[in-house]
Amino acid sequence: MKKNDIQFLDGPQSRSQEFFFAFKVFIEFIKGFRKLHFAGPCVTIFGSARFNENHPYYKKTEELSAQVAKLGFTVMTGGGPGIMEAANKGAKHVGGRSVGCNIVLPFEQKENDYLDAFVNIKYFFVRKTLLIKYSYAFIVMPGGFGTLDEYFEALTLIQTRMLKEFPIIVFDVEYHKELIEHIDLMKAKGTISTEDLSLCLFTDSVDEAINHLKKNAIEKFKLKYKKSRNPLWWLFEKK
Repeated sequence: MKKNDIQFLDGPQSRSQEFFFAFKVFIEFIKGFRKLHFAGPCVTIFGSARFNENHPYYKKTEELSAQVAKLGFTVMTGGGPGIMEAANKGAKHVGGRSVGCNIVLPFEQKENDYLDAFVNIKYFFVRKTLLIKYSYAFIVMPGGFGTLDEYFEALTLIQTRMLKEFPIIVFDVEYHKELIEHIDLMKAKGTISTEDLSLCLFTDSVDEAINHLKKNAIEKFKLKYKKSRNPLWWLFEKK
């Protein structure tokens, strides 16, 4: 071997393992599709699992999700505690539909008590796909790494037109002020375009958020109220 030649590293590469992993991912998707297929047009609410029911963010999420449910949307979350629980609780308390897509973690994250339907998913990327698949809008409440991951994934898919231009509402301007400043910095440096700034609404107002949903989700995509359907017994569907 010549002095300047690179010797590449080798490592475990099992085609059978990759095949079985792909099969397990397929099963996870089918499980999610079957459980959530009739959820209806959803609004997905992202936020931290770490706020308890006495926290102002929890209470504001309850208030906001109740108004979202009154519009006729199903409220979808990650199905866990904190902001997720607050969102499902707010919808449930006004008679709205509430669903969750819970992640299976080494430390147990139990689904909250306010879900009409939920599915437990092993892989984060499958879960994020399900949270996005059924939604006509996304609401980002205060949260941590996971919340920002979910926010930027939805935003990137809309920016690149892999998703339709569904509205994204980022709630609590004070909490997200550094995020807003960084987005302005990206615009100034040319890494995003001026038009990209219109993809998100930053607000502290429940009324403004609800009016934004009416205009940019219900009216824009011509959503209509529909009659309930009977379950199909031959598909083993339950009411």
